[in-house]
Amino acid sequence: MNKIVLVFVLITQLCFSQNDWKTTFEKGNGNQSVTYEECIAYYQKLDAYFETIHMQEMGLTDSGKPLHIIIYSSDKDFSFTSDKTKILINNGIHPGEPDGIDASMSLVRDLALNKIKTSRNTQIIVIPVYNIDGMLNRNSSSRANQNGPESYGFRGNARNFDLNRDFIKSDTRNAKSFQQIFHLVQPDIFLDNHVSNGADYQYTFTCIATQHERLGNSLGNYFINEMYPSLVKDMLKKKIDVVPYVNIHGAKPDLGYEQFTDTPRYATGYTTLFHTLGFVPETHMLKPYKDRVKVTYEFMVSTINYANQNASQIKKYRQEALKEYKAGDDYPLSWTIDSTKVSHLNFKGYEGKYIASSVSGKERLFYDKNRPFTRPIPFYANYKPISFVKIPKAYIVPQSQWPILDLLKLNGLTYNILDSDSIIEVESYKIIEYQTSKSAYEGHYGHYNTKISKSKEKIRFMKGDYLFPTNQFGVKYLLETLEPEAVDSYFNWNFFDAILQQKEYFSAYVFEDIASELLAKNPNLRDKFETKKKEEKAFSENGTAQLDWIYKHSIYYEKAHLQYPVYRTLE
Repeated sequence: MNKIVLVFVLITQLCFSQNDWKTTFEKGNGNQSVTYEECIAYYQKLDAYFETIHMQEMGLTDSGKPLHIIIYSSDKDFSFTSDKTKILINNGIHPGEPDGIDASMSLVRDLALNKIKTSRNTQIIVIPVYNIDGMLNRNSSSRANQNGPESYGFRGNARNFDLNRDFIKSDTRNAKSFQQIFHLVQPDIFLDNHVSNGADYQYTFTCIATQHERLGNSLGNYFINEMYPSLVKDMLKKKIDVVPYVNIHGAKPDLGYEQFTDTPRYATGYTTLFHTLGFVPETHMLKPYKDRVKVTYEFMVSTINYANQNASQIKKYRQEALKEYKAGDDYPLSWTIDSTKVSHLNFKGYEGKYIASSVSGKERLFYDKNRPFTRPIPFYANYKPISFVKIPKAYIVPQSQWPILDLLKLNGLTYNILDSDSIIEVESYKIIEYQTSKSAYEGHYGHYNTKISKSKEKIRFMKGDYLFPTNQFGVKYLLETLEPEAVDSYFNWNFFDAILQQKEYFSAYVFEDIASELLAKNPNLRDKFETKKKEEKAFSENGTAQLDWIYKHSIYYEKAHLQYPVYRTLE
């Protein structure tokens, strides 16, 4: 009986492989992309017919619909507890860029049909559609600069967030559910499929290889010197050129360009914090949709092949990365392009020139497709750190700061809870300078150019407060979120704005007498006050500013104002 069932299953799979396994994209003329409903139904069918495919419902999105993951495992082991090399593929973060959505459907089917060979020690996990909300908002006009498909989704999610700016701040359910998936899977390699914007050139496929310096010395050097060149070489065997993402908007690439820096707000900037090797395939918007889907598919296949062949190396270097971030070491908080290190790309572009606009009559950029060129242009692929922080032994986060505690827990950070009230010597920060954006960006008026002052203090912490040691897998996540000066810190994303506002103040007609008494009783304060008046004319002519200065140097000034409520232990 079992043999009869087996034969029936094999015949059924053969019939479907020849007929009904075509995707919406494959059934059309190469310019149609699948709808959300068709996509999920297709994966459900794969799950029903192939034992090597498992579809799993995960957390909610802002649309009210759950994310799904599709797991392919040749040995039918769908757990994430093994030491398999895991590749996580994300699609549709911008649903107007659906290349990966359609390419991944073909990829998973071909894995199931054994058209793509994988090691028993490689596991592929696909998020079919991340921005479900945006994919349901289907239209044919929001991508004005893009050549197909005929219809597609919208960039913003149901609450109009760009999900590829939400990984650290996690304003959306989508981001929180992604983090659950990411820490459940713990991928070695991460791909986030996109379509480019910007300049015109001959390439169909460009790629953001995550800023390797953020991976650390050992893992970063392996990534940029061995893994990425191997993938480029494999794609070239398929007659597909790969060039670094052309991060240029409104200018010609002739003079060269820089490696894109994916800070932790972005997908691969986030995954890099957990030592995951990340790529963002960026197909060129002006190339035919059929060609874009094909090259996206081929890059995923090349990545799978590389993982099959180099599993031990990937595991080795990821483990070595853990040794590079120890308490007392310097950690780079900010980076800038190293202009002394320049390579040259033999770039395949189109001659660009400036002509009169038929709309405005003003000068506009025009690429002449009849004048292709191949010539060396500068490429700046290296960053250098420009500021550092000493890695503490631990961070102490008061239990009152529950919004960030929730995110730290969500991201798998390990912690201890104080079991009694305790006085602990810590390094304390005061915010002394910051600037704030004058326009909204992804739901925030974010801060930047933040500066702090440091002091050592003995502070009483309460039973129930949290201590996060830095000797853990997520040490970089702690540093990038809890250090206020980090570009995508929780402070810069407005999680601590309450400390920027004074809650108590003074009435001048009352405090005048108090201020006079304070100066009379404190000669050192009086000397500093008089010196400041002599050195700063504007201050000497502003009575309100003088009273405020005295107030802020008195016992009446509230300690909570500008006091950063996360603390560092150094021993």
